[in-house]
Amino acid sequence: MSRKIALWCLAILGISMLLPDILFAQATMENVVNVQKYERSIHILAMLLVGFGFLMVFVRRYGYSSITATYLSVSIAIPLYFLIKGWGIMGEVYHSDQIETLLFAEFAAASLLIAIGAPLGRLKMPQYILSALLFIPAYILNEWIVMGGAFGLVGGFMDTAGSITIHAFGAYFGLGMIIRMTTRKEFEMEIPSVKTSNQFSLLGSMVLWMFWPSFCSAMVEPSLVPLTAINTIIALCGATIATYLFSVMLRNGKIEVADMANAALAGGVAIGATCANITPAYAFLVGLIGGAISVVGYTIIQPALQKTIKGIDTCGVHNLHGMPGIFGGLVAVLFVSSKGNQVLGIVITVAIALIAGLITGQMLTVLGRKTNPYDDVEEFALSKD
Repeated sequence: MSRKIALWCLAILGISMLLPDILFAQATMENVVNVQKYERSIHILAMLLVGFGFLMVFVRRYGYSSITATYLSVSIAIPLYFLIKGWGIMGEVYHSDQIETLLFAEFAAASLLIAIGAPLGRLKMPQYILSALLFIPAYILNEWIVMGGAFGLVGGFMDTAGSITIHAFGAYFGLGMIIRMTTRKEFEMEIPSVKTSNQFSLLGSMVLWMFWPSFCSAMVEPSLVPLTAINTIIALCGATIATYLFSVMLRNGKIEVADMANAALAGGVAIGATCANITPAYAFLVGLIGGAISVVGYTIIQPALQKTIKGIDTCGVHNLHGMPGIFGGLVAVLFVSSKGNQVLGIVITVAIALIAGLITGQMLTVLGRKTNPYDDVEEFALSKD
């Protein structure tokens, strides 16, 4: 008996001596993961400011406004997300010292930039600011209902990198806005662009393409980061190839620069929901289909849709983020236990986005209309050269 007691004492002593090392190892691993998440958060900021910012400067004589609207939207969205989530009104309280909160706030900012891409060029700067103030609460509400399972409506909804809750939500919020914001004069105007502005837009597209793997892998488990990054890159490759092929086929043998700048990114949108759950081969297929859907949207669907809703989607957010986002969410139906809840989550997201967008568009009209759409001249001190 005394021998057993001695062995037990030695075991306890050994564990007590190893415990600090175990705790230290756990703390060290947590710190490493947080540093990695911080690095991805900086990549996402590059996407928001440089990627989205320059993607939207394709409109001639509206580059200053596009970049400034991007700056202001990001600068409002991130702290406002922190503030509302800190209150704990919709879902759990997010702590300001957690890097995950910053990442979720950046996701909200990305969705906002998608939304303002629809009425881009037709809003005054104060209207962009008001859009941000109205968008973030609506985004958090949808996030709480769909991802948080508020009221028990949507349990087990899969949307790892936001095909639905980020991309589709922003796109359909933007569509709601333009239904209320587009005037007859604007509807009849051509959106001007030139070679230089399109080249800057391509630069923004390349920045988005390059950092999209960080966007998709930002919140996945460390063990799934490699697969998620690979799937994202492969899906982007598929979308780029499909963009070239379908652009040539649908545009009489010529490549449309707007297709390359936008539809090549549709693979990143479409793969978002399932980026951590499928194989690279299927990711390539998802990217191919996403790119094809986007080009068809720009060439065939957008003209008909704009005529129907009497609204102009300046950046074609429905083609890049709306339809590929919905497609990505539907792909996730194959991987969830409750297929009905996955579809319900998509329906709820689109409904909230459209309704909130319509309300926002109506409220923005109170601030008046731009005298010169698609031109910096009203709000910027421009040089005469």
